[in-house]
Amino acid sequence: MALMLMTLLLPGSAQLVAGNRRVGIAALRIWLVLVATFLATLVVGIFWHELIFRLASDTFALFWIRVGLMALATGWAVLFFDAWRIGQPLTLSLGHRRAVVGVNGVLCLTVAGSLLFGAHLVGVQRHLMLTMFGSDQVTGAHDGRYNVLLLGGDSGAGRWGLRPDSMTVASIDADTGRTVLISLPRNMQNFPFVRGSVMHEQFPDGFDADYLNGVSTWAGDNTELFRGSDNPGVDATIMAIEGITGLKINYWAMVNLEGFKDLVDAVGGVTLNVRQPIPVGGLGDDVTGYIQPGVRRLDGHDTLWFARARDDSDDYSRMARQKCVMNAMLQQISPQVALRNFEKIADASSAMISTNIPGSEVDRFISLALKARNQKVSTLSLVPPMINTADPDIRLIKTKVAESIDRAEGTAPPPNKQKRHDGDPVTGGSIGSFSTGYAANEADDLGSAC
Repeated sequence: MALMLMTLLLPGSAQLVAGNRRVGIAALRIWLVLVATFLATLVVGIFWHELIFRLASDTFALFWIRVGLMALATGWAVLFFDAWRIGQPLTLSLGHRRAVVGVNGVLCLTVAGSLLFGAHLVGVQRHLMLTMFGSDQVTGAHDGRYNVLLLGGDSGAGRWGLRPDSMTVASIDADTGRTVLISLPRNMQNFPFVRGSVMHEQFPDGFDADYLNGVSTWAGDNTELFRGSDNPGVDATIMAIEGITGLKINYWAMVNLEGFKDLVDAVGGVTLNVRQPIPVGGLGDDVTGYIQPGVRRLDGHDTLWFARARDDSDDYSRMARQKCVMNAMLQQISPQVALRNFEKIADASSAMISTNIPGSEVDRFISLALKARNQKVSTLSLVPPMINTADPDIRLIKTKVAESIDRAEGTAPPPNKQKRHDGDPVTGGSIGSFSTGYAANEADDLGSAC
């Protein structure tokens, strides 16, 4: 029993005391090196989080960590069996022999099983990195900010992602993580494409063939214009977003809205302020129920409908609710929650998200996301009454986008009048109305507007 306990605490010590000393010395040296490496990584990681994020996103490092854990599990199990052998179990009485075998089996399975489960989680993370983050085209920050286009795929049989249901640019300060969410309505018309792009050559006077969310479909029908592109629809949409906002897009991420509910379920739900009954269903189907008002913890199904519902509402109220969901997810999903539900999150994410963010940049965005959690999130939606979606004032849009970013960076004063929303109506579950605008669609502090 003592030999097995020694093996649990210091692998190789049993062999050093009563068995093959050469094996014991080698095992102890390996163990001490591993413990020292782990402690050094932990200490450095506490002060420099990027090291941990880099290890968690580097597929080469993950491969060897997984191999190392599997080898450690096997070697430790062998040492337990050898410690049992050194204890000469055949000299014991039958009852003691059975007890020793049982204890050895429990210790062996517990230690080896834990290490092998850790190797499994590392393999899950490596698979996620390989399947989701396949691009190797790294782009630097533009004017000190990373601009990531978030697209909500209009899910459905054989068509998810072809016609974006929501479009939001997350403009993120490259140093502080301070984020501005800039949303564009799907029904915007007569907008320009960025100069020099393929779409600008086709529509030099602006896009008059469809709504903004139809750009992706148009590009999908004219793929010959996008030779070498893996995602013509996304590329064409980026050309439109850049032409409208004046921002240079670094990366994009397409979210399958139907699969989004699996992610919410994986983290145990999200808490939202439901201001009035939100219909479940609609969008061409029957309404089957309502999400009742109050501060409620919603599961994936109800969170999806909170973000998507349009019955008894309008597109712009829905956009405001979507901002509140984004803010809640950012603020409520802590590293501890992510770690506890890691495998579920990984499974949901791989089925939910398509992106061109390179794997080598994942550690950077994890770090920026953690910084953003401790700061206000600003929002700007290019919707009525500020913007006429049928004939948008592009110069005004670019001015508003620049002002919103400057205020977030602290280089521009706040508006002369800070609008109060205490007495505003609630329409479609959002503070405000179509004619006055919705609070969450233009706010320097999205959390307070939700």
